Amino acid sequence: MTVNEKISGPAATIEDLVTPALLLDRTKLARNIQRLADRAKALGVVLRPHMKTAKSIDVARIAFPGEPGPITVSTLAEAEYFAEQGYRDITYAVGLSPAAALRAMELCRRTGAEVKLLLDSVEQADALAEVRITTGVVPSVLIEVDCDGHRGGLNPDDPLLPQVADRVVAAGATLAGVLAHAGESYGLNTPEALVKAAENERQATVLAAEILRARGHACPIVSLGSTPTAHFAENLDGITELRAGVYMFFDLVQHGVGVCAVDDLAISVLATVIGTKPEKGWVLVDAGWMALSRDRGTANQRVDQGYGMVCDESGRVLEDVIVADASQEHGILKIRSGSDTTMPDLSVGTKVRILPNHACAMAAQHESYRVVDGAGSEILAHWPRIRGW
Repeated sequence: MTVNEKISGPAATIEDLVTPALLLDRTKLARNIQRLADRAKALGVVLRPHMKTAKSIDVARIAFPGEPGPITVSTLAEAEYFAEQGYRDITYAVGLSPAAALRAMELCRRTGAEVKLLLDSVEQADALAEVRITTGVVPSVLIEVDCDGHRGGLNPDDPLLPQVADRVVAAGATLAGVLAHAGESYGLNTPEALVKAAENERQATVLAAEILRARGHACPIVSLGSTPTAHFAENLDGITELRAGVYMFFDLVQHGVGVCAVDDLAISVLATVIGTKPEKGWVLVDAGWMALSRDRGTANQRVDQGYGMVCDESGRVLEDVIVADASQEHGILKIRSGSDTTMPDLSVGTKVRILPNHACAMAAQHESYRVVDGAGSEILAHWPRIRGW
């Protein structure tokens, strides 16, 4: 809630807001969520949404209109927040430290939730013994599989994979299965390449599970997912669950990859024009990198969107207008380099919506969402979001 809202009450329309403010389009959110839910059902897998993008119980209730379902989180703050809201099946999809494992198991003991941990080393596995003894909770563990060299994890044919599995069991923990994330898919931009990446992710994850089963481990969970591969996978045989997160909001990176249309982007930052520099072709707004984030994820794509694509107050895209530069609390709007378009009339006081390069990063700059519907200016709800670690 902004200072003026504390004084005069919640803003009723976006015209009343002191900017910058984070807007969330409820209709687009629901449409994006339903799209992947239908796809997971058609592919015969459980969808385990990653809540790291939304970090909001109100968004989770759109994904799970009935009882809370299985979710993924990226921070223990998220795990604690959602456990307090009744979520009991949680995967903490970040490689664990002993302190994090201890805190997670304390959460399990306190709430009755199951928080599955992620690891890829014998050192992490061995640390589980002390965690189990200290908390009295048996940790449930997934081994991270490296399917494309993007980040952590073990290659399916790495001799360490079965060794880590054995050490998990020796520590008195439960080996729940394997988990992979095709992060390199974010650098692709053709349907053929995305289909191939999705199949590679599937094959690597299934192979890891088969190797562990041959070793005598049940490996009931075979989990994979990234937003691009989730939308382009044609076959998920051998997979039990699908994970994705940014699909709820989408962003310009996902648009550049080819996963969504610009009209699918559900969040934006509302900003106000605070100055003009006609001689430089600049329009200044009150949203800098503190509101938009420093993320420049489209810089290496075929179309560089600067710090974000600019729309008018109703959400209509202003042709070739981008946030070309940003300082802490200032954004500089310019016409995209090479375009013959002229800057529209954006006088001081005009409001614009700025679409995110990376929805997770943009949303992380804000404490709450102002919920709107399409081009409408009415603020339908105010949804808080969790922050921190």
